Amino acid sequence: MLPPKLSLPAAEQRLLKLYRSLADEDRRGLVAFAEFLNQRGERAGDDTGESKIPAEPLEIPRPDAETVISAIRRLVATYPMLNRDELLHDTSELMTAHVLQGRAADTVIDELEVVFRRKFDSVESGRS
Repeated sequence: MLPPKLSLPAAEQRLLKLYRSLADEDRRGLVAFAEFLNQRGERAGDDTGESKIPAEPLEIPRPDAETVISAIRRLVATYPMLNRDELLHDTSELMTAHVLQGRAADTVIDELEVVFRRKFDSVESGRS
């Protein structure tokens, strides 16, 4: 039995059609990237309005076997003080190079770590 037809806007229908046409690994990548986009503008705060975002990167070790998606999640968690909007271009470019161009995950993850560290260093030098 087919599921009932959904009445979705055209853009959502297109996204769903694209999602369904992807292989399982690519589907996971798309969902992870959508989660990254969804979370990029969020900032933690308490009732006093003071930020709970640490000023220094958190110590989250890199696992031996890590996917690019997991690395992005780890780096976002490691550097919660960074504006995700400013990382979007470089992050999506590297993710695309991995998924669509077949670049090795380890190489892409190494480059992602450099991108996040450089952005942090840039922010820190601007505060001095």
